[in-house]
Amino acid sequence: MIKIAPETIDELMDWISSISDAEGPGTTRLLYSESWIEAQNALKAKFEELGMATEFDSVGNLYATVEGTEFPDEIIATGSHVDTVVKGGRLDGQLGIMSSYMAIKGLLETDGKPKKSLQIISMAEEEGSRFPYAFWGSKNIFGLAKRSDVEEIADADGIKFVDAMRETGFDFQDVPSHHNLAAFIELHIEQGNFLEQTKKQVGIVNAIVGQKRYNITLKGESNHAGTTLMEYRKDTVEAASRIIVQSIDKAKAEGNPLVLTFGRVEPKPNIVNVVPGETLISMDCRHTDAGILDRFTKEIEADMQKIADDMGIEITIDKWMDEKPVPMDAHIIETIESVCKDNDLNYQVMHSGAGHDSQIFAAHVPTGMIFVPSIKGISHNPAEHTEAVDIVQGVEALGETLRRLAY
Repeated sequence: MIKIAPETIDELMDWISSISDAEGPGTTRLLYSESWIEAQNALKAKFEELGMATEFDSVGNLYATVEGTEFPDEIIATGSHVDTVVKGGRLDGQLGIMSSYMAIKGLLETDGKPKKSLQIISMAEEEGSRFPYAFWGSKNIFGLAKRSDVEEIADADGIKFVDAMRETGFDFQDVPSHHNLAAFIELHIEQGNFLEQTKKQVGIVNAIVGQKRYNITLKGESNHAGTTLMEYRKDTVEAASRIIVQSIDKAKAEGNPLVLTFGRVEPKPNIVNVVPGETLISMDCRHTDAGILDRFTKEIEADMQKIADDMGIEITIDKWMDEKPVPMDAHIIETIESVCKDNDLNYQVMHSGAGHDSQIFAAHVPTGMIFVPSIKGISHNPAEHTEAVDIVQGVEALGETLRRLAY
């Protein structure tokens, strides 16, 4: 097994994190920004130092490849996304790229060239932080992104997506088809606290949750807070409260891994002395089992409708996201677990409650994910942190998995 020094991890993460559009705390590296192209070019140079052949596709995904000695057309790929959120942490996305670099560097030093090709992919974008579009990098790899989806969108400063892309030297033409990928492995921080709570250093992801997201609009009647008696009110905040409490109680009774969140509540007119005649609430529900997710959300949709009907309130339920759960590849899960057992790594098989590039890959390529712990579950925040000694186990697991798949 390759051996990685904790200080090597810290040095590499400090280096890549320093490439940012804004001074700290945190790293800001948005799609097609100055720091984004600087980071991609710096990574390109670092990969080339290992003797890897590098290329950009036309939208800015970076590929670095060591050609296999026996089966060069079978590619075992690894990597993650290079973009960050605004003032993000030093690990999300870029840890997967630097872990891939460390793992392949270690393999080349100890084992020489692989039989199958090894490839690092530094994906252009995953977060959707600058423009209202997520997974631009991974979706382009498989021809899933549509030009029409981004031609008219712009960032908060009014800069159009296509103009920013062309300014950094990329365009829509001639995206390479990478359908010869034989496997894809992504290492990522957990972005939750399960591994920390269970005192495990490696998570083997068996599935990425499905997600349903809703905007729910309640319409009643605005009226005077002092003169409108309680029994004559059509109070949409009361209706929202009943919906939220009843739905969360049902979610708790359903048990893990189902999670339910009401993250946004917007009453109108939102002033102290008027009964709110309209309220918008958002709802996010996730589970690893599509059947359970469908059944549970249908139940609470019916509950919402009944609460609204009983109160004489109009309800509109807009389900604007419906993503199915994505299982990881059984053979790759078994391979990673075998690596952990054989090398006494401290691991746990688990699901991912957040979305990742791997969910795009998994529909097309045998895919696996390795998690390392997030202290207090903090992510998308300068306080995001994982101890280097924990990352070591994740990188070792990644390296040995790549060895078994490619050598």
